[in-house]
Amino acid sequence: MNATRSPEHDHAEADARLAAALRERGQRVTSQRLVIGRLLRELDRHVTAEEVLRRASEQLPGVSLPTVYATLDLLAELGEARRVSVGGPVLYDPRTEDHAHLRCRSCGAVFDVDVPFDTAVALRAAREAGFAPEAAEVVVEGLCADCAAAARG
Repeated sequence: MNATRSPEHDHAEADARLAAALRERGQRVTSQRLVIGRLLRELDRHVTAEEVLRRASEQLPGVSLPTVYATLDLLAELGEARRVSVGGPVLYDPRTEDHAHLRCRSCGAVFDVDVPFDTAVALRAAREAGFAPEAAEVVVEGLCADCAAAARG
């Protein structure tokens, strides 16, 4: 029998995983943390803390921007999100596996691109230079299809 999982089941499973990660780290499991984690997963794209705040305010009246930032950073530390710095505002990405990003230098849009890459060489060179690297990102900058088409006229 082929049973399909409901979105509610997936949300409950993800909430339980987040709650366990919070407890394991000695953090409190709060409704704000669970709601912000769920919103990030539901938006399923690169978002700013301000975007999450607008959405979270619907469910959490009175939630503040510092709380949203702190929660998103905590989610990134727990491996439930990625903090992406590609110029401009910091973005939070619900995709946690390694992947590269494309950033349009005209409109600022950021897209995922799935290509094989190995950051080990860059991390090793950083260590050899006395740097204590935590992660490496691959960001390709240029013009997105819309901006490139507009530039051509």
